[in-house]
Amino acid sequence: MGFLDILLGRTKAVAPDLDQLFGLPSAALTLQAAAGFTPTGTGAVCFASVEGGAFAQAHQEVQELLDADAERTGPPVEVNRDEYGYSWLVSRREPDDLPALVSDLHAVNSALEGSGFGPQLLCSVAGFQDTGQRRLGLVYLYKRGTFYPFAPLAGEAQRRDNALELQVKAALADDLRIEQDLSRWFPIWGAPGL
Repeated sequence: MGFLDILLGRTKAVAPDLDQLFGLPSAALTLQAAAGFTPTGTGAVCFASVEGGAFAQAHQEVQELLDADAERTGPPVEVNRDEYGYSWLVSRREPDDLPALVSDLHAVNSALEGSGFGPQLLCSVAGFQDTGQRRLGLVYLYKRGTFYPFAPLAGEAQRRDNALELQVKAALADDLRIEQDLSRWFPIWGAPGL
């Protein structure tokens, strides 16, 4: 970054570091000890769909790759589209098999990135819940290379548990690269598994 960039307030984009996803299993242990949340076994990758054969082929290959996993015991990988037009590739594993879920999320991100569709990747999320059925997602922002907690409140209204999100931020500061800019903690209403 040059002097002119500093004067004009431009910042250098952070390169995605997909290996950060592999920090989720150890963060899950911290999260369980600090706040009583355990993995639900559901995770998803959100991306903006693109029209065209190349994207459709890359998308199909990713889905086939994950569905071919002989150790997968749950339902096959599914694709959902949310009310905002974004696609979610959803993987379900046993709740105690978070490393396999993380590998699925990493594989989806890597395959789409390797096929030239990195700009379409938005985020990945792993779901958690506590004994009181409160829900929490640990969201990885692809373009920022950081995580943030998203805690939707139960009910019809789109409201968040901001106190819980800040508690989780503090608890996981040593485990994950947490997004410090709270304005980037986007709500992911309707995300699969939350």
